[in-house]
Amino acid sequence: MAPLIIIIVVLVLILFGAIAMYNGLVTARQRSANAWAQIEVQLKRRYDLIPNLVETVKAYMAHEKDTLERVIQARNQALSAKTVGEKATAEAAVGAALTGLFGLAEAYPDLKSSANMLNLQDELRGTEDKISFSRQYYNDATTAYNTKLETFPSSIFASAGGFKPRELFLIENPVEREAVKVQF
Repeated sequence: MAPLIIIIVVLVLILFGAIAMYNGLVTARQRSANAWAQIEVQLKRRYDLIPNLVETVKAYMAHEKDTLERVIQARNQALSAKTVGEKATAEAAVGAALTGLFGLAEAYPDLKSSANMLNLQDELRGTEDKISFSRQYYNDATTAYNTKLETFPSSIFASAGGFKPRELFLIENPVEREAVKVQF
């Protein structure tokens, strides 16, 4: 009778361990998905600021139409990006376009002192900080999730449960890793 009780206790412990591992995988996956959603919230905020920025700048920089069009085009490409990798590439283009825009804005003293421009500058700076933090949190949550997928024994449950690794939000070009400079 005692060996039967020991076997039952061991099986129950294995069952509880398996449930805990599975639930840990689900929790990690959900944290990663939530972190990605937070990045998208901040990117949407940035994309919403860009048309306001372009309209503010248009009045001062009428002959810089190409630069303004590049900013809008980069924004539109970023809005249509679907995967994490596509989004990272598109975000690099948005950052480069905004850097070019702010570089040109230096030549317009009236623009630099415009209340709208100063307000948009503050909004964009705050948004860039939030995007940076959100990217870091997403990569941390995704790394924790991916690690659970690869470590034993949860890797057994991950493959059986159909869990797939998630892509990190990486910026390939070192120049593009720098924050957009919005100082006037």
